[in-house]
Order: sequence, then C-alpha cells, then structure tokens
Amino acid sequence: MAEDWFTIVLRLALYLDMAAAFGVAVFGVYALGHDERSLAIARRYRVCIGVFAAIGIGLSVIGMTVLAKAMSGAQTYAELSTHIFEMLITGTHMGLAWCIRILALALCILIALVKFNPTFRFVAMSASSGVALATLAWAGHGAMDDGMRGYVHLASDIFHLWAAGAWVGALLAFLILATSRANATQDTVAILSRTSNGFAHIGTLIVFVLAASGVVNYVLIAGPSLDPLVSTLYGQLLLGKLVLVLGMLALAAANRFRLSPSLEASLGSGNRAQAVAKLRQSLFMETTLAVLVLASVAWLGILSPKGI
Repeated sequence: MAEDWFTIVLRLALYLDMAAAFGVAVFGVYALGHDERSLAIARRYRVCIGVFAAIGIGLSVIGMTVLAKAMSGAQTYAELSTHIFEMLITGTHMGLAWCIRILALALCILIALVKFNPTFRFVAMSASSGVALATLAWAGHGAMDDGMRGYVHLASDIFHLWAAGAWVGALLAFLILATSRANATQDTVAILSRTSNGFAHIGTLIVFVLAASGVVNYVLIAGPSLDPLVSTLYGQLLLGKLVLVLGMLALAAANRFRLSPSLEASLGSGNRAQAVAKLRQSLFMETTLAVLVLASVAWLGILSPKGI
C-alpha cells in the first residue's frame, strides 16, 4: 500500500511538472506579444520552463526505477540490474515513450539556455515540452487497448493532457505575473490585465477539448454504462474530480467577468494593488483545485474501472 501511494505521488509530480512546462511555454506563444517575449517576465517564464524540464528528467528516472522494481519482482532496488532496464526501455512501448520524453526534455533545456529569436524560442519549447507531456499517455489507461481503438484512446489521452497542461500552465503564468516584484508597474499590470481578459477564447477551447476527450476516455475505459460511477472507487473518484473541475470553472468565470475587468479598470484609477491582490487570491484558489484534480488523475491511473 505504501508503494501505491508513492506511485501516486510520483505520478502527480510528473503531471504537475510536465503540465507546467508545456502550459507556460504555450502561454508565451499565444498570450505574449513579440516585444513582450524579450521582457523580464518572459525570461522568468523561460527559466521556469527549463527548471521544470530538468526536474522532469529526474522524476522520469525515478519513475523508470520504480517501474523496473515492480516489473522485475525485486525486493530491493539494489537487486535491479542493467539488463532489466534494457528490457524495459528497448522492449516496451512505455520504454520507448520514456526515451522520447528524456530527449524532448533535454532539448527543451537546451532551447531555454541557448540564444534564439524570442518567438521561435517559445514555439520550440512548446513543441518539445508538448512531446514530453504526450508521452505520459503511455503510463496510463491510454495504453490499455490495441489496434485502431488503441490509437483513438492514446490520441484522446494526449489531447486531454495537452488541454490540462495549457490550463495549469496558464494559471502558473498568471500567478508569476501577479506575484512579480514588478507588479506595481503599469507595464506588468497591463500585461496581466490584457492576458487575463483575453484568456476567454483559449479557455473555452481548453474546456471543450477536456470535456470531449474526457467523455471518449470514459467510454473506452469503463464502457457506455454509468454504473461504474457509483459502484466503484474509480467512478467515485472520477465524480470527485468533476466536482473539482466545476469549482475551477466557477473561479475562472469569476476571474473573467469580475476580477479581470476590475483590474483593467484599475489601470486608469491608479488603485492597482488591491485589484491585483484579489485576482492573485482567486488564482491561488484555482491552482489549488488544479493540483487536487491532477492528484485524482494520478490516483485514477492505477485503479481499475471494474473495481478489481
């Protein structure tokens, strides 16, 4: 049981880390203007993405070690041999996905460090971190099917991961803006106001992709029946996740229709600190719910929808 909890925590850490790296990189593409990608806030985003990528490599190595111990039946990690890792990495789809993730994260770190055109840098980091995030689909129920059904399941899982990553990364990007030491300056608050007000379109797309891929995933995992939702731990946890997502949607709506317009109005009145503080508090609450959602996803990934 202790090992199960360690696996859940490790999965959660990977989800959070990969989602944050991808989401912040994508935020730099669709939310920031070309000139803004050369500002100090963009450099903070770049550093965060590079750090997340480095952490992701470390977490992935730990994850592969835990998987090798579980698959080999070894009692201790000291019993693991190079041969076991070779079989997992070269002989399984999960191992191939793991190799692609490591390479993609290493490339992301390189892009973050080397001088590039600011716009190209964020596009390239989005692509590399997006590939890394997509490989997590092979560590969950998305890899349970074969043939065309398997391709559909993996594709649905990948789009679900990308949409979730875009949402989580946007929250982190907003928080970085709202907690920046420069948040008292007109330029920084103006960027926060514009991006939070303009997030509605991308946010709507994110919610649509999450809903559509979530329905597809449920049908492929549990079937068209709704019975597992109430009769199994998997279903009950899934319902809990949906409640948390609804809470995130409620906070996002409050940000969109009340707090972001209030922040925009404060640019003219000069009373920016209070408006930023209220938006920051709401973002912290939404981010907390996002962490709980990802924790439920990490738990769901090791459960059977049949209650076995």
